[in-house]
This record gives sequence, structure tokens and C-alpha cells, in this order.
Amino acid sequence: MDLQLKDQVVFITGPAKGMGRAVSLAFAREGASLALVGRDTAAIEPVAVEARAMGVQAIVIGCDVTSEAQTEAAAAQAVTRFGRVDVLVNVAGGSGPIGKTGWETTTDEFNEIVELNMTGCFNTMRAVLPGMIERNRGHVINMGSVAGHYAYQNGTVYCATKAAVKTITEALKQDLLGTPVRITSIDPGMVETEFSVVRYAGDVERAKKVYENMQPMSGDDIAEMIVFAATRPAHININFMVVMSTYQSTPMTVFRGELGKK
Repeated sequence: MDLQLKDQVVFITGPAKGMGRAVSLAFAREGASLALVGRDTAAIEPVAVEARAMGVQAIVIGCDVTSEAQTEAAAAQAVTRFGRVDVLVNVAGGSGPIGKTGWETTTDEFNEIVELNMTGCFNTMRAVLPGMIERNRGHVINMGSVAGHYAYQNGTVYCATKAAVKTITEALKQDLLGTPVRITSIDPGMVETEFSVVRYAGDVERAKKVYENMQPMSGDDIAEMIVFAATRPAHININFMVVMSTYQSTPMTVFRGELGKK
């Protein structure tokens, strides 16, 4: 029997835009209570307002997930308000420098993307997993990437961090053996969201060109898959879900044109 999300408590990082916003609203539609967590609380509040309009509880928690202390405080705030965290969805992250080789990437750029994609993910899991294990219930869902499975040119640091998320997820699945707590990595390919513009430092035209003459996935597509993973029967754990547009076969191999007419 599928698990029901109504009245479950979902802790979501990076909920302001793109996939994070789509994920937040998808869980709200299922009746879940939301703890929306990120640095820019003003940008997150409209998402909370939309969720509340659906009749669910939603709180906004200011937190830099790269800070262990702030992340622990955010988890504690969610537990104080709702009593527990049932599902953690780690969406927050970054793309790192664009168009740079590994040796051109500066130490500051390297550290920033490692902290966003690895440290932040690790901090949130460490903050909520003990409670899940104690209650014998919970699900951690990490936002990975096809870049964690297929390295590509000029993506050294980003690919490495997403491979690390894959490995962390795989290792924690083994650490959680014997508990009912589940862990999943959702690993998408090309998804067109506001993140694409951020990735290209606000260059809208350059961002659009990436998706020219093909159909990428949307944030709603990924949100649907995350909700699917979260609602599988309790005895089923989806370890990894690698998903790409039909137009894509690797991160850098994309068909542009009408499918079926090469």
C-alpha cells in the first residue's frame, strides 16, 4: 500500500525557486506540513504562502546549511513546531564555475561548491537522521545529478560533488540497514528552471540556448518523481533514480530536432 503524505512533516532545503519550489508545492498538494529552509527567507515566504493556501502548515526557517550549528538549529526548530521530521529533501546546491577546467577553478570556487553540494547535504542528514532512527520512521531524499554518474568536460568540481552525493547516499543506505529509515538519490539530467539562469550568472539568452531545439524536463517533472519515491510502500526503497529527457543520453550528448527524424 502506498504511503500517504498527508500530515507528514517534510523538511526541504533550497525551496525558493526552481526544483525546490516545485518540490515544496508538490508535497503541499499531498497534504504534508512543510519546513522550508534556506538563507533568503524573503524569497521563500511566497512559496510558504502558496502552500498555506492549499490548507497545509508551512514555516520558513532561515538557515545556511553549510553551517553545522545553523542546520542543527533549523532541524530543532522544525521539531519544536511539528514534533518530528518525517521526510528530508535536500534540494539546495550550486553548479560551480561554468566553462573552467579543473586546473582553472580557484580554491574559493572549489570550496564553495563542495560546501553547497556536499557539506550542506551532510549537515542536514546528520541533523535529522538520529530522530528518524529513534522513531523508526523517515526518508531522506537527496538531489543528485546525472553528473554524478557521467563526468563531463569543464565540470570537474560539480561532477565530483554529485558523485559524492551518490556515494554518501549509497554508504548511508548500508549504515541504515536494519532500520526502516529509507534514503534515495534523485539524479536528473537537463531540467529547465530559474537555476539555469543563475548558473550562467543571469545571462538569460545563454541559458535558453542550452535547451534550444529539444525538450528538457521541468521542475514539476522532478517533483513528481520525488513524491513518487516518498510514497512507495514502506518495504520499498528506491536507492537511485537516474532520469533524463528523451532528447538526452549523457550530460553532453543531446539530440536537437524532431525525435524520430535524424
